[in-house]
Amino acid sequence: MRDEVDRLVVAWEKERPDLDVLPLHVLSRVSRLARHLDRARRAVFVAHELEPWEFDVLTALRRAGDPYQLSPGRLLRATLVTSGTMTNRIDRLAAAGLVERHPDPADKRGVLVRLTGKGLTRVDAAFADLLAREHAILDALAPPDRATLASLLRTLLIPFDDES
Repeated sequence: MRDEVDRLVVAWEKERPDLDVLPLHVLSRVSRLARHLDRARRAVFVAHELEPWEFDVLTALRRAGDPYQLSPGRLLRATLVTSGTMTNRIDRLAAAGLVERHPDPADKRGVLVRLTGKGLTRVDAAFADLLAREHAILDALAPPDRATLASLLRTLLIPFDDES
């Protein structure tokens, strides 16, 4: 079985025999897979009338547990965006009726962002559909291979996560 990366590697080996193109075997596949996964995820989000950034904020709130609320600062850390971007996102989600702002009882000047019933329903449905799509993608691998792949990818990702 050959894929597009195999063809790409052969072409580079012919054009640049002086270079070791071994990383392409792994990282070009990871890159191509990331693009395919992004398309699959976007299809799920569109079906649930969500943008990827909306899903990110809503799932951060959902993972926080009942009452599904976080401070804007915690949302910043969870989604890795600037404070101005987060303010805009919260405003837009609030206008859509997916989140509400509430005073923070622990900080008189602060607010908490909380999922509404509509936001909870939307994010739960989108997340369930996303997992179904991702399970289907992983069906090509036997369970032990999935565990091995997850472990290997974790090893590659940890240095990047440690930088943040």
